[in-house]
Amino acid sequence: MSTTPNYLTPQGYAALTNERNQLLKVERPKTVEIVSWAASNGDRSENGDYIYGKRRLREIDRRLRFLSKRLELAKIVDSSAQMTQDQVFFGATVTLVDQEGHEQTLRIVGVDETHLGPNYISWVSPIARALIKSREGDSVTFESPSGIRTVEIIRVTYAG
Repeated sequence: MSTTPNYLTPQGYAALTNERNQLLKVERPKTVEIVSWAASNGDRSENGDYIYGKRRLREIDRRLRFLSKRLELAKIVDSSAQMTQDQVFFGATVTLVDQEGHEQTLRIVGVDETHLGPNYISWVSPIARALIKSREGDSVTFESPSGIRTVEIIRVTYAG
């Protein structure tokens, strides 16, 4: 069974790794300590520290499993070495202007890192798919929630 790689920028990979390490080395041991202490106090059925600690432990373990799977599938794409600097690929920061003259700057990143920065969009989003392989000066049309939109690419940059 082949699984789609989880494309990530180096910064996205580092952020997910840091989150996993924080959960594994800091939050989980602290929560286990609270649950153990609460369990030693006797009746667990009405012990809030025990009940909420166990719930938090399940949340941490669920997130750790998710992060481990995503990092295992990770394919790091270092866009700073991109040879064609005026063409849009994964990791590009693209400045667009729409038909009304509104400028917008977007960065195309992995699915798991869209929350890491303002205006980060997933490489599988409709606008990113339309932008991929286009160049500065090109007009691109795509389907948005508000209907068909056309934008012009005015600048493409890659993080260094």
